[in-house]
Amino acid sequence: MIKLRINKRVALYKMSRAFVKENDLEHAGIDIPERPLSDEPNYVTPRGLKLLNQTIDDLEKEREALNENKDDPMVRQKIAVIERDMRYFAARIESAILTNHKEENPSHVLFGTKVTVEDEEGKLLTFEIVGEDEANIHEGRVSYLSPLAEALLGAAIGDEVVWEKPIGNSYLTIQKISY
Repeated sequence: MIKLRINKRVALYKMSRAFVKENDLEHAGIDIPERPLSDEPNYVTPRGLKLLNQTIDDLEKEREALNENKDDPMVRQKIAVIERDMRYFAARIESAILTNHKEENPSHVLFGTKVTVEDEEGKLLTFEIVGEDEANIHEGRVSYLSPLAEALLGAAIGDEVVWEKPIGNSYLTIQKISY
């Protein structure tokens, strides 16, 4: 069901772009560079895929609201940025590799797991290993490509891992792993 919605959304967006002349933006004086796409596999959690879809929905609503004043050059530029972002998120949805673990008590840190660690000072920290687009360190979500996730991935409860940081290494002991 989710994959069908993704493919339909991406196809509809690509079709809507097919009827726009490539040089329309150039004539309007709007030169917005494309957002770079990662070369890494685009693993996503169910939550991450939902967020990508919600982002496109929000961008569509924002574009529709701006279309009423599209004669204004500032509005045209905002629309161009929104459409650029829609292309980026459509590509991210199209390349998404959904991971949905069903194991209740994981024995090792994997993509999509929440892991509680204890640092050298005895402080407990919890992180969730997620995809690039879902990462938000303020919410404890770290990209599976980050140095922290790379240190944690594959570790088991009781293991000590070395988190290599620019200011010096930190030693973390795995306390709990869950989904």
